[in-house]
This record gives sequence, structure tokens and C-alpha cells, in this order.
Amino acid sequence: MSLYAHVTGWGMALPEKILTNDDIAQMVDTNDEWIRSRTGIEERRIASDDETTASLATDAALKALEVANLRPYDVDLIIVSTSSPEHLFPATACLVQDEIGAIKAGAFDLSAACTGFIFALNMAAQSIMTGSINNALVIGSETLSRLVDWQDRDTCILFGDGAGAFVLQVSDEPGGVLSAIMRSDGSGSDSLCVPAGGSRMPTTFDTVHNGLHYIRMNGREVFRFATRVMAQATREAVEASKLKLDDIHLVIPHQANKRIIEAAARGMDIPMERVAVNLNRYGNTSTASIPLAACESADQGKLNNGDYVALVGFGAGLTWGAVILQWTGPFSTARKVWPQRYRWLAKLRSMFRRFIRHIEGLIWGRD
Repeated sequence: MSLYAHVTGWGMALPEKILTNDDIAQMVDTNDEWIRSRTGIEERRIASDDETTASLATDAALKALEVANLRPYDVDLIIVSTSSPEHLFPATACLVQDEIGAIKAGAFDLSAACTGFIFALNMAAQSIMTGSINNALVIGSETLSRLVDWQDRDTCILFGDGAGAFVLQVSDEPGGVLSAIMRSDGSGSDSLCVPAGGSRMPTTFDTVHNGLHYIRMNGREVFRFATRVMAQATREAVEASKLKLDDIHLVIPHQANKRIIEAAARGMDIPMERVAVNLNRYGNTSTASIPLAACESADQGKLNNGDYVALVGFGAGLTWGAVILQWTGPFSTARKVWPQRYRWLAKLRSMFRRFIRHIEGLIWGRD
């Protein structure tokens, strides 16, 4: 019997603070018209001091679980794709697992920059389709505003914060994730990067002083690369799914630049009416951009049961990829569950387990 991985839940989380182009014009030499004409971005969301990659991911995950009507402790796997994790380790996904009370879930982070959600979605789907797991949470979450040099007008105008999540569930009914393409080319690794903070260039006074912990980008190289691979990856994924481009109801691309999205649409001979675009309000949210656009499309009634959807992205690495899925929505269930209500139990469990480890340390850690 064949198994399929269906998207049964979706959720998004955004900071309340809005940073407009006019606000940025007060910080660097730029203006609203210049930013709009070159990127299509009008505003972006910026995380507050008490909002983090993990907290945004948690909020998006709980909303997705509520749509799917799935209890947190029924989740088998959590993947957080992020370019701005809470820590080098532990994984941000583990923090989400603890916060929502997914007591039997394995959890890890996936780093593939802006293509990360595509890669993570495929990894989770493959785990389901091989029978390894039944339910998965795939989350894209970012607080890129903390990696931006707000004096660099080439990058500070682009990025924003937010999170989006999908619930994937197993079914023997055809649908869900139909095909995926994952590609990379490390020869372009210096085109888009954060130079310092890893093992090659650990944090020092000089790396901080020289701004090496901020995003560095060769905009022209990234633009040429992106306009080439977006259409290419989508066509490959559509072919692998045994569909045609005319069968695709909606293309949901990575929201990096409106001109890149328009060029990709032309390369696929798809009208912009069939392409989801929301970067004007959120900017480039990296791994969160595709699920955010998908969540809004679903909530606005642009995605319905049976629709074929193409998700396509590109990012640092260089990486690129696409997923074709058939949208089905939540499974029918006998009773309603409220994932948010499990959160206080999760906090109690976390406190109890910390206490037990402390006692074990006192007993077994003695000389």
C-alpha cells in the first residue's frame, strides 16, 4: 500500500512592529520609491526584544496544529528550517518541541537558507511516505532583523521577521507532496553569507568591530542566479510529478524580490494572477516566506481541495528547489482538540524534567 504525506494544517506568526520604507529612509540614504521600484517591498515586520525565532515558530506551530486538529503529543517529527537559529546548538526545533509538549517527537534544525522550507518539507514527506512516521511539523522561522547591518542600504531594506508552519499527516489516499527537487552549488557560497560566528571565524572583538556577523550579499550575482533557477526548478518538479504547468493552480515562490518573481513567472509562461506575492508587506523572511505566502493563500480561499500547487525557492549555499503538492486541507476527525491548551502541561512537564535532572546530578554527580 502506498503512503502519502498530506498538508493538513497551516499557521503563521508575525511580529506586531511594522517598519516601513519611510522609516528606513530615516536611517540610511534611500527612499520609498527607490526600494519599491527595485524590490517591490513596502514594509516588513521586526521582532521585539521578547520575540525570538523559537517563539515565533512555536506560535505558528500551534496554529497549524489547531487547523489540523492534531494534538502536540501525536507529532512524531519537528523540523525547523532557519537561517537565524536561537543558538548554534541546541536546535531551535528542540525548544519548540519542549514548548508545545510534543513529547514523542524527534526535532532538528535544517540549514539551507531561504530554500530551507522546501528541503524540510521534502524530508518530512519522505519520512511519512516510507512509513517511518505518521505526523510531522515543518516550520520556517526567522528573526533576520538581528543579522542585518542597519547602515547597509543594500541589505537592510530587504529582510523581515516571521514564521510559517505546515502539519503533514500520513494517508493512503493519493495527494499531498507529489514530487520535490533539491539542488545546490557551493561555488556560489560567498554570494550570500554571514562570514563570522562559525568555527572557521569564531566571534572575536575584530569580527564584531568589522561587522562580519551581518548578512553580506552580492546582489547582482544572486539576482542572475535566482531568475535562472526558479523557473528551471519548477519545471523539473512539475515533470517529476507527471503534471503539466497548466495543471498548476498556484505558484508560491520565495518572496525575495518582485522582479525575480516576475522573471520566474515569465520563464514558466504563467500569469502573475497564478503567483502568490506578499513580499510588499513582509519583505524577505527567508525560510518563512513560502509558508507565510501559503498560509495567506489558504486563508484567503485561493487554495482549495484538489488544487495542484508549486512551491519554489532559492537561497544562500547556493541552494534551490521546488515541491509540487496537491492541496487537501484538514482530515475529518471525530472531535475537536485545542493545541494551545496543552501548553501549560508542557511547561509543567519541562519544569519537572529539569528538576529530575538536577536531582540526578546531585546524586550521581558526586565524587
